[in-house]
Amino acid sequence: MNDTAAALYLENQLCFPLYAASRMTTKIYAPLLKALDLTYPQYLVMLVLWQHGEQTVNEIGNRLYLESNTLTPLLKRLEQKALLSRRRSAKDERSVLVQLTETGAQLKAKAQEIPKTIIGSFNDSRLTEPEVLQFQKTLFKLVEILSERAERDQR
Repeated sequence: MNDTAAALYLENQLCFPLYAASRMTTKIYAPLLKALDLTYPQYLVMLVLWQHGEQTVNEIGNRLYLESNTLTPLLKRLEQKALLSRRRSAKDERSVLVQLTETGAQLKAKAQEIPKTIIGSFNDSRLTEPEVLQFQKTLFKLVEILSERAERDQR
């Protein structure tokens, strides 16, 4: 076979191991998040609010690389669970502010062990914790590059 055909081999695709690792990692989260009655995307929203406090919908979307039409249903479900509240900004009627409720803030204590459990699940003689953390840094660089490219392409 020529080099052109090899470019289409599964093992030569960057996207495949990212996709497979993402799916498998999300599966590890599933039972941990079930105990909190959260889906993985809902957990991400909660992480943003636990870290940064009150945010606009746009700020949350920017941090999670999500469009508002994807984020709004997540926020509605979290509001129905009494974990957050939404209200129009007094300064700008177009902005919706999102903040944790007392119940949402208290859930943070129950979620504290999740990151350690996830990192621990990656520990293996073939992959050390420092390697996992370095890989995470590399992935964040990749996300930043791809995000900037998407912004340029939209202009």
